[in-house]
Amino acid sequence: MYRERASRLPGAAVWTSVPAGEDGTGRVLPDGCMDLLWHDGRLLVAGPDTRAHVDAGAVGPWSGIRFHPGTAPTLLGVPAHELRDRRVELADLWPAAEVRRATAQVHAAHHPARGLEDVALRLAASAGPPDPLLTRLVAALDAGRPVAGTADELGLGARQLHRRSLTAFGYGPKTLARVLRMRRALALARAGVPFAETALRAGYADQPHLSREVRSLTGVALRELVPPDAAS
Repeated sequence: MYRERASRLPGAAVWTSVPAGEDGTGRVLPDGCMDLLWHDGRLLVAGPDTRAHVDAGAVGPWSGIRFHPGTAPTLLGVPAHELRDRRVELADLWPAAEVRRATAQVHAAHHPARGLEDVALRLAASAGPPDPLLTRLVAALDAGRPVAGTADELGLGARQLHRRSLTAFGYGPKTLARVLRMRRALALARAGVPFAETALRAGYADQPHLSREVRSLTGVALRELVPPDAAS
């Protein structure tokens, strides 16, 4: 079971999850984000995914805070590309004293999810506001704007945009655009929009293009990700 709510940290979401499989297997789809996780008494960081991440053998509940795309590297102090497609112990990234402080803060909360949120708010208070250029980039790509046109609007050359994207998102802007487009498509399909119409509204050439992209990014067919009563 998965539950999510908006965080007190703007743009972030706090969530809890218990994998459905008895062996703890769960599929996490790419979303352009990074997460701070709590599982079995440990703090971990989920890097940006370029494909679905399958958790196997991680039995028991998870808690996490999912950061808005591009904001986690500043808060956590590590470039996103160093964590691409990885799940890393926070102890491998931070000094031991900082990890102990964060762990104690989570333990002190009435629920690990609230504790993670408290940690994130403390980090954000010392990190300052998000880079407005990156915020504009994410908004433009999430609205379906082309990468080249967005770069021109932001006054960035292709190489500069790619370099900044690697640090902030873990991959280039074209990959971010693919991931965000897929998320738009899944939201439409799960709301009951027919697959052919979903493809056009989300910016795909046609339904086969949508199907290929979903399978490439998630490893499963589109119909497996849409509830039967919503699939068309």
